[in-house]
Amino acid sequence: MATMRAAVIPQAGAKFRIEERELPQPARHEVRLRVQACGVCHSDVVTVGGRMPGLKYPRIPGHEVIGVVEAIGADVEGWTPGTRVGVGWSSGACGYCLHCRHGDAFACLNFQGATGVSRDGGYATHMLAHASALARVPAELDSVASAPLLCAGITTFNALRHCGARAGELVAIHGVGGLGHLGIQFAARLGFRVVAVSRGSDKEELARSLGAHEYLDTERGDPAAALRSLGGARAILATVTEAGAMQAVVGGLGPNGTMLVIGGVGMLSVDSFALLSKRAAVKGWYSGTSVDSEDTLRFSQLNKVESMNEVYPLEQAQAAYERMMSGKARFRVVLKID
Repeated sequence: MATMRAAVIPQAGAKFRIEERELPQPARHEVRLRVQACGVCHSDVVTVGGRMPGLKYPRIPGHEVIGVVEAIGADVEGWTPGTRVGVGWSSGACGYCLHCRHGDAFACLNFQGATGVSRDGGYATHMLAHASALARVPAELDSVASAPLLCAGITTFNALRHCGARAGELVAIHGVGGLGHLGIQFAARLGFRVVAVSRGSDKEELARSLGAHEYLDTERGDPAAALRSLGGARAILATVTEAGAMQAVVGGLGPNGTMLVIGGVGMLSVDSFALLSKRAAVKGWYSGTSVDSEDTLRFSQLNKVESMNEVYPLEQAQAAYERMMSGKARFRVVLKID
């Protein structure tokens, strides 16, 4: 019997358990991947902590996956064994529901949930994926180095390219961490005037080396006032996970500015009068679909956008997850799958 290894969460709140399982066979419209690398993302807390209603256990987390197509199920077209692919948060789309037919495949009515949440993910030597969830990986990109681009990368890049700013306009990246260090690189290469906003001065040198033109230390003054003194931000990419920090910076939007929230903070209070007076907006941004992942990977390859990673073997999934949750990783954590 052919087998696979996986880091499994047996129930909500439990620690990872390394298991050997029978190798799964792809069903209709599915492929089986031999996983090469999988990023450890903060969103994995949804599975580990049981933070989504209806979760079924045991479950294998992981939605920043790069691997090689190994086997193909029935009615799969356009994919062949040996092709290197990526799988992100989006677990696929049907192509025929109301949202898909309106071009909003990210909100597919028949694919609620996510990779590593509603179906097993990439903390394993092998995984199954719906063919519509696959993204082609450029040959020039290393699998381990590039795995975080399938979530942290696509989320920041896709938000920035839809933020409404034009080349030369002021864009603030709020937070210089796992998402922010990629957001700065993408914003700079998209031609924006980039302002990095973070707490303390210890990340200023790094932020500037990544492409930031300005740096605002929130401990040295009001970040919203500082942004207004620069003319106001056409867009703010809010990557932090603290509501108070977001609320402190939203006032820095300029006329027609938009704050794109990609860090989950729960309830967020915003002064409606400040939005009205500037015709400004605050909106959430979903990461994207498989084609957005492909665009992210190709843009990163062409423009030398790179994730800064700490790498662990699959057998140390628990240590890797704890390192990520500690907030001390610089800046992403990746499982290298042998």
